[in-house]
Formats: sequence, C-alpha cells, structure tokens
Amino acid sequence: MAMMRVERDTLGEKEVPQGAYYGIQTSRALENFPISGLRPHPRFVEATVLIKKAAAEANIALGMLEPKIGEAIVQAADEVLAGRFSDQFVVDVFQAGAGTSHHMNVNEVLANRAIEILGGEKGDYSWVHPNDHVNMGQSTNDVFPTAIRLAGLFLLRELLPALEALEEAFEGKAEEFAQVLKSGRTHLQDAVPLTLGQELGAYAHALSRARRRIEAAGESMKELGIGGNAVGTGLSTPPGYREEVVARLRAYTGLELRGHRDLIEATSNTTPFAELSGSLRLLALDLIRIANDLRLLSSGPRTGLAEIELPAIQPGSSMMPGKINPVMAEALDMVAFQVIGNDLTLSLACQAGQLELNVMMPVMAFNLLQSMEILKNGLRLFREKCIEGIQANEERCRQYMENSLGLATVLNPLIGYEAAARVARRARVSGKSLREVVLEEGLLSPEALDRILSPEYLTRPGMAAQVKEKASV
Repeated sequence: MAMMRVERDTLGEKEVPQGAYYGIQTSRALENFPISGLRPHPRFVEATVLIKKAAAEANIALGMLEPKIGEAIVQAADEVLAGRFSDQFVVDVFQAGAGTSHHMNVNEVLANRAIEILGGEKGDYSWVHPNDHVNMGQSTNDVFPTAIRLAGLFLLRELLPALEALEEAFEGKAEEFAQVLKSGRTHLQDAVPLTLGQELGAYAHALSRARRRIEAAGESMKELGIGGNAVGTGLSTPPGYREEVVARLRAYTGLELRGHRDLIEATSNTTPFAELSGSLRLLALDLIRIANDLRLLSSGPRTGLAEIELPAIQPGSSMMPGKINPVMAEALDMVAFQVIGNDLTLSLACQAGQLELNVMMPVMAFNLLQSMEILKNGLRLFREKCIEGIQANEERCRQYMENSLGLATVLNPLIGYEAAARVARRARVSGKSLREVVLEEGLLSPEALDRILSPEYLTRPGMAAQVKEKASV
C-alpha cells in the first residue's frame, strides 16, 4: 500500500499519496471527475505556472509577499517550467466549472515543492499555503482565461510557421508545374484548360488568406484580464499589481501582451477564444477542400483521374496487394473534421456565459488547444509526406485536356459559336477529340491548333484576341 498523508480543507480531512505534490483539492477532483482520462495540454500547464511565477514576483516587489516564500514559489515554478513534475498535473479536462480544479492543482504542486525547498514536508501548509501565498491576489476567474490566452499564443507560434511552410510547399509545386496543361473541371464536368501549377497555386493563396485571418484573431488573445480577480474589480490586489504581472509575462514570453482596458469585460467575455477557434474552422474548411481535390486528382491509378501521383508511404490495404491510398490527405480530413467539431463545442460554451463569469472555460481550453495541436502536427506531416513529393502525370493531363469538350470555349472566338458547338457535338458522339474534328473539317491548321494548345494562350487574360491574331498569320 502506498504511504499516505492526511490533509484538511473546508470539507474535512482526506488522505493524499505521500509522494504527491498535489494536495487535497486535487485529490477531490480526481474522485469527482474521472471522465475522459485526458490531462491538460502541456502548454496550458506552462501558461498557468508562468502566471504564478509572475504573480509571486509582483507580490514580492509590492511588499505583499515575504521574499523567502515568494522566492521559493518562483523556484518551484522554474522547476516545473524546466520539465519537472509534469506527472503531477492530473485533473481531467472535464472538471469543475471555470477551472478551479486545475487551478488548485497548480497552486498545490507549487506550494508543496516550495515547502520542500524551504525545508518542510509536503502537506504542511504553514510553510507555504496554496491559497494564501501561491494564489495571492489571484482568482481562478482571472488566472484561467489568462492561461488560455497565453497557451493559445504559444501554440500559435508553432501553428503559423507550419501553415506558412505548407503554403510555400504549394507555391513551389505551382512553379514546378507551371507549364503542365490540364483540363479544368466545373460541376465535375469538362471546363476550359488551366495549368496544374495554377491549380496548386490557388491552394497556396487560400492558405495565405487563412493564415492572415488566424494572425488577426490572435491579436485579441494578447489582451490579458489578469488582475481582475473574481469579477474584474481587482478586489484584494494592491495598486500596481496588474501592471507588474503583465510586464513580467511580457518579458517571460516575448509576446506583445497588454492589460485589458476593462477587466470586468475580460473576465466575463470569452469571444476572443471563439474568434480564434472560428479562424481555425475556416482553415479546416479550406484544408478539407484541398485534401479532397488531391484525392480526386490522384485517383486511380488506372480507373481514376491520375493527373498527379502522391507519395506512396504505406500499403493501402490488408487484403488487396499493391494498393496505395492517399492516406495523408485522408488523415488531414479527419484532423479538419475534429477542428470543426471543436469549434462548435467552443461556440456553445462561449454563449453559455452568465453575468460576470463563463464557467465553461475548461472545455473551451481543451477544444481550442487540441485544435491548434492537431493542426500544427497535421499540416507539417501533410507537407512532408504528401505535398513535397507530388509528381505530375503530364501525359495524362495533356490527354485529358486535348480530349476535353471544354476546348470548345477556346475555339469559339476563332471559328464562331455555331461551329464550335457543332464540333463539340461531333466529338461527344464520335468519341474523337476536338482537335481531330477541327482538323477533319478544315476549320484550323495544325500549326494554329498547336499555338492554341499552349500555356501562354490558354491560361492568360486576353487569350482570345491573341489566339485569333496568331491563328490568322
């Protein structure tokens, strides 16, 4: 049997494992919320501990906290930030409203480690108290949303470069395939030609727009409500406390953090989290479209479009030998679906706020940070294992393009609408290409057709006038 110690709170006594750095309130949360088995994101723990460190230093500077105690709390925080005690943050992500359980888990771990640093035994809170010392001048209601903001900003610094790298990978492929002509498709039917480079370049532009939306949404996350305390009035905080804490967090993180101008609004309003989550949802919609396009363009290889070939990174079937599937595109779809679901959950939680507090913040934190985590990993893997290795099937692309009935639109300004429609009908019925029918009818010379079926003429504005001029030479 594990050795136990007895701790006390306002509800009575409870045994806590002797080796645990958490205390009685965390133990109660472990009993109350064995729901998902999911633990807080490491960045969220980091953010909460940073706030505790900044608060301890601010309270020392303002003469509120005895330096010996405050310095022990700071040392304990630094040890956690260096990677120690990660197994002590154990509260399920589905927990007490507003996040009190997670918050007290952090307070207790830091208090018990500070007690050890000072020479005491874990659980003897006469040395360092989780509430009186570690939580001095704070409340769950200002610490928890501030931690969401910081953790979100930490993950943004990882997500945005991953998104930009994917954007650049598409730009590279756009340049590589700039001369590969292919048939366009609208309504999944033949349309006018474009190049494979143009098609992939459009994906890069879509990702660029998504990145800018996410960056803009991240700006509101830099406004911190720390110092607002329970309802935003700053009760129990000394003058200058808020400014001291924000300044230290700014120095620790290198982020352009600032105090919110209305702490009551910052405490009660969680729409900045919904704004950032919403920008991730829009990215997810773009990613689903792009991934599904690539699945379609690579379909086959014998019975599909097969205009591109995606890297073969694993066998595709336990039954069918030689089968290769677009697994990275499929995985990215599933990531994007999860992000959309997370955003719906966060949206419902955001609107559930009442009066001076939204108690649904734990589920917001979990869903927002999970979306950012799986996106940053999914984007990197999609780029490395899929996009960077795309190969073009130029012969298949040109074959489809030359057989496409969409070329009738190209012929229209040269031979007239009626003749172009007649050629398209003959080609459809006979199974011949438009080129074959045009040459059979003597409507254009082979040289003129060669000039028409080139990237310069088919994919640039003003094409019709240039083609007509060349065709008459």
